[in-house]
Amino acid sequence: MTDKERYQKVFDTVSSFGMEHLEADKLMKKTRKHAYMGTAAAIAAALLIAGSTGVAYAANVGGIQRTIQLWIHGDQTDAELVIGENGEYNVAWQEEDGSTQSMGGGGIAIEPDGTERPLTEEEILEELYMPEVEYKDDGTVWVYYYDQEIEITDLFENGICRVKLVNGEETLYMTVEYDNGYSVSPDKYPDPDSFN
Repeated sequence: MTDKERYQKVFDTVSSFGMEHLEADKLMKKTRKHAYMGTAAAIAAALLIAGSTGVAYAANVGGIQRTIQLWIHGDQTDAELVIGENGEYNVAWQEEDGSTQSMGGGGIAIEPDGTERPLTEEEILEELYMPEVEYKDDGTVWVYYYDQEIEITDLFENGICRVKLVNGEETLYMTVEYDNGYSVSPDKYPDPDSFN
């Protein structure tokens, strides 16, 4: 039996109840409309549930989360950066042995008028790309800057070491006070008294 024959049989049955053909047509349209409304309601409910799950996930993160390229001890590494609402951040990456490492920091910046604000994503990334000094167990001291690994152990004079770091067009002047901090400047070597 074809679809046309089935419809004809249905309409013949409906008209045997005393309904005119036009009324039966309206009844079929209403039935279809209710079916579409039910389907639309089910889709809307599914979207609402999926959307609220995404909102809950975003609320758990508490800010921006994304994958970045980070230089860790001279090696470029994929890392997950999570920035909180108050400017704090956490960075996590996997080591070659499969272990997960992380570090965090951040906070606030003070504007010229004295008001405080959370650090921006750009300021946090700038902080993450700064040079790093490491004191190893074997007594050596290393500076890491992008893909550079520089041993500075023998460069200290009176506990102070000055290193010029170049990355493409960017030049930084770094002053390291042995086991007491370091500072960088794009203009000149910082005076150790300015950061201790």
